[in-house]
Amino acid sequence: MKIILLSGGSGKRLWPLSNGSRTKQFLKVLKGENGERESMVQRVWRQLQEAGLEASSYIATCSSQVDLIRSQIGNQVPIIVEPERRDTFPAIALVSAYLNSIVKASKDEIVCVLPVDPYVNADFFEKIKELEQVLRGTDAEVALIGSRPTYPSEKYGYMIPSPMNLASQTYNSIVITSFVEKPPVLIAKDLIENGALWNCGVFAFKLDYLLSLLRDRNYPTSYQQLSRQYAALPKNSFDYEVLEKAKQLRAIAYENEWKDLGTWNTLTEEMDTNVIGQGLISDDSYNTHVLNELDILVTVLGLSNIVVAASPNGILVSDKSASPRIKEMMQPIDQRLMYEELRWGWYRLLDVFKLEDNRETLVKKIVVHTGEHYVPDPLSSRRVIWTVQAGKGIAIVDGKPLNVAPGDCLEMESTTSYSIAALTELTLVEVQIETTSGVDV
Repeated sequence: MKIILLSGGSGKRLWPLSNGSRTKQFLKVLKGENGERESMVQRVWRQLQEAGLEASSYIATCSSQVDLIRSQIGNQVPIIVEPERRDTFPAIALVSAYLNSIVKASKDEIVCVLPVDPYVNADFFEKIKELEQVLRGTDAEVALIGSRPTYPSEKYGYMIPSPMNLASQTYNSIVITSFVEKPPVLIAKDLIENGALWNCGVFAFKLDYLLSLLRDRNYPTSYQQLSRQYAALPKNSFDYEVLEKAKQLRAIAYENEWKDLGTWNTLTEEMDTNVIGQGLISDDSYNTHVLNELDILVTVLGLSNIVVAASPNGILVSDKSASPRIKEMMQPIDQRLMYEELRWGWYRLLDVFKLEDNRETLVKKIVVHTGEHYVPDPLSSRRVIWTVQAGKGIAIVDGKPLNVAPGDCLEMESTTSYSIAALTELTLVEVQIETTSGVDV
């Protein structure tokens, strides 16, 4: 079985901490087994390792998330990069072509796709292994995992079982006839009474099943060719393009806790502390959380059931029940990337100053991890000044190595080539001064 983790998202559901590069699955707000903070992607990768599934796992993502994935889980996982963001059907089609022409997987290989951020217990991954039994032992075209609903929620999709509730005694799988996406509470209650399952977004199929769908639609099954034609694939979900049209669907019911931590109200339910970063909450504030990435103190007095999230991109103060509306509210807002975590470290944009002639000056705080090498993108129209705040490193300016330490200052003209390697964790303040009119960031 090949495991495919889908890593995508626009970064607006958990604004302002998430953005187009650092989406919800990369936020380090959960408590890991060693007591340190871990992200959703780190948690699910750890669980895959514990289940013995990591050797057959891949991640499908966009180019802007590659460095962040490498930073958080290392280089051991193969990454399949989408030419552009489209939706889950194009991503899974590309993955299938990759397994076909690059990995040379058997046409009979079972492919299991799951989101990179499910919040589940370890036994969930044992259920994933059972999907192969369902596909090989029944006539199912696609096998899914559904969670037993614990309350009528309008936040989740529902899988509707056959009216006759047909089940295989051998594989304990339920025949699925249709899907209902995020119904009103009253309809959800009726669905649950009739045996509906929450759709966990996990499904498996034989590789040739998906390749046949591509061939039937006159799309190539070669990875290189499909990559070149990627923009021609329908920008739709796998649910719409495949599941809703499949004739034979079966699901395994997962009986333990399953959550989608995609909103502030659900995410804060799984945090082990009410404050991350600099924050104070008064004793008469109940079920209130502060997540603060700024270097200033945030204080909450006498306010209950709220979340306060602060980052360089902005500050959110929201009633928890209203927090799912943040994606809709931020949809028309196009922000400059203020914080980014990369393979070598991270940077935070501290200030942007516009000059009268449309030139601008940028100020960044840059942290380069020990042993890493920071090679800036070429800035042909910018003069750059580095001031070392902490740590030691070796700067290479026009091929000449220079030892640097706190207090050292380097100035590079727009025609200079430069980079820096961190001997210890290195903190820089970088000032970019635009030398010609226009933005070149």
